[in-house]
Amino acid sequence: MGSYILRRLLLIIPTLLGILIINFFIIQSAPGGPVEQMIASIQGEQAGDTNRTSGSSGAFESSQRNNFDYRGAQGLPPEVVLEIKKLYGFDKPMHVRFFDMLTSYIRFDFGDSFFRNTSVIDLILEKMPVTISLGLWSTLLIYLISIPLGIAKAVSHGSRFDIYSSFFVVIANAIPSFLLGIFLIVIFSGGSFFDWFPLRGLTSPGFDEMTWFEKIKDYFWHLVLPLAAYTIGGFATLTMLTKNSFLDEINKQYVTTARAKGLSENQVLYKHVFRNAMLIIISSFPAAFLSIFITGSLLIEVIFSLDGLGLLGFESVLSRDYPVVFGTLFIFTLFGLVIKLISDLVYVLVDPRIDFESSQG
Repeated sequence: MGSYILRRLLLIIPTLLGILIINFFIIQSAPGGPVEQMIASIQGEQAGDTNRTSGSSGAFESSQRNNFDYRGAQGLPPEVVLEIKKLYGFDKPMHVRFFDMLTSYIRFDFGDSFFRNTSVIDLILEKMPVTISLGLWSTLLIYLISIPLGIAKAVSHGSRFDIYSSFFVVIANAIPSFLLGIFLIVIFSGGSFFDWFPLRGLTSPGFDEMTWFEKIKDYFWHLVLPLAAYTIGGFATLTMLTKNSFLDEINKQYVTTARAKGLSENQVLYKHVFRNAMLIIISSFPAAFLSIFITGSLLIEVIFSLDGLGLLGFESVLSRDYPVVFGTLFIFTLFGLVIKLISDLVYVLVDPRIDFESSQG
């Protein structure tokens, strides 16, 4: 097992490198980069009011812009364009920028945001609590609901409970999380009907002055609608996966043998079937967790005005804030590869018969 872990750790390096190379050259080749955006912004200011100072850009502040005289110019002087390129590092060839980025990433130095006047690490640490809250609680709820429900459906396969619950699961699976989130806001958050739950953020004004009990209550009160949108839209697949996995194991010969030996249904189910059926659930955990933690957070954070990593990544891609885009990509990719390795180790703990060493020759 030790050599397998070592091989997997070494495999992380080329995998991470390949993902960074592909994304770097695709994203930086796309039109509308930070240099073009800054030039368009400055030319727009010239057209409107040459004496007006805009505070919309953090990386190229008004004091820096005033170092140049744009008045009366139809376009920007070449030296100004060169200065902007130097500001964003685009005075170097693309391959040089890539290797400079890799050199910094080896030291876990992800640089500073182009437009936010802060480092990428500080931005990620600032936004992470929101996304972690949503990801961990929704994952916990989904697994707490899906696994017992899937087992119950497998045991009572073909019954009314199985049929009715399958209807509900299919409906839940057909409704996108973001659409469900909008529906919940309209119904329960001051839309057309009730005003029971807060709409924005994870805490209320004056949160720091609350008692610890009031803080806990306020925190979970803000989480009700986002978690409902996450959970209802995400538990269907895991429920059916659990049911089919248990149903497949229940119909195997060793279950019939265990019953013939006089074991109770609970002993057969939880002593013999459970461990084997849970293998596929465990193996699917990394993909499910990353989907909820990263991909699934984007639209929910936008809809409920939650300032997390999903919203940060979306805004960074739109604004071509490359340090944030590639810094978050590097961290999330590394995180995902490590989670996958941990999943394999848990896989072995659940079923010691599995041997990754022999399976790889």
